[in-house]
Amino acid sequence: MSASLLAASGEERRATEGGPPEQVALRAIEAGDAPSCAELSRRVGWPHRREDWEFVIGLGRGVVGIRDGRIVASALCWPYGESHATLGLIIVAPEEQGAGIGKRLMQALLAQAGERSLMLNATTAGAPLYERCGFRPLHDVRQQHGHVLAVAAPVLGAGERLRPGGAADLPVIEQLDRAASGLERGPTLAALLRCADCVVLERNGRPVGFSMLRAFGRGDVVGPVVAESESDARALIACWLHGREGRFMRIDLQVGSPLGAWLERCGLAPAGDVTTMVRGDKPEAAGPARLHALINQALG
Repeated sequence: MSASLLAASGEERRATEGGPPEQVALRAIEAGDAPSCAELSRRVGWPHRREDWEFVIGLGRGVVGIRDGRIVASALCWPYGESHATLGLIIVAPEEQGAGIGKRLMQALLAQAGERSLMLNATTAGAPLYERCGFRPLHDVRQQHGHVLAVAAPVLGAGERLRPGGAADLPVIEQLDRAASGLERGPTLAALLRCADCVVLERNGRPVGFSMLRAFGRGDVVGPVVAESESDARALIACWLHGREGRFMRIDLQVGSPLGAWLERCGLAPAGDVTTMVRGDKPEAAGPARLHALINQALG
């Protein structure tokens, strides 16, 4: 799920269908918009369910574009503390693309975000618009998905265990996530714990990583995955893949991650890249925990 889906030839292309952009009225997004937004995302090829939209609308703020009583555009912003926010689900209906609506959506999000530094994941088509808004590229993110093949159960070392995580683990999960991402994502992590399954990796009684699995789109998504090493991250992912042969699953990770080739062997093939961009300060991760997989492309 990338931050935007604009016209294939870019925002500069003039629309051949639809009216002028000023006839599209922008208003604040509401919980009741989830079914219409799900239909909008399906029209541009994204398999988001109504439940997926309800979740992200409840986490943040944003706007929708209305023409003739119908939602034809969307854009959301999720604040992570007072210093940063991430933007996503910036969608313009196919018949409205190229008429400047994307620019208006971005202006609305920038106003809502205030002085925060901003991040998003951009398609090739959307990147020029974001560059004009002051964003610069950081790295690429790859979606990998597919039907899971037979995956062995994770092999743990001496003193290691994987245990279920829950609401009582929020402080330690938040601490690990902050060390890995440099962001204050407590409310988002709390919301995830209410709808996702979670496992915590402990080493000699000390939590050193976690991962989550939840229903999303065509199946399930694994993320976030926070761990100190690639081997720990692999164990935290394998625990979700093991025993789920044939299940459609997705994971979003940075291009170049050594996990990518292993995930392909597990049945999760590359399915498209986007570019992570930032406007303002890049969040600084203290470590040693690292973010090995995103919540998803929109939420980061």
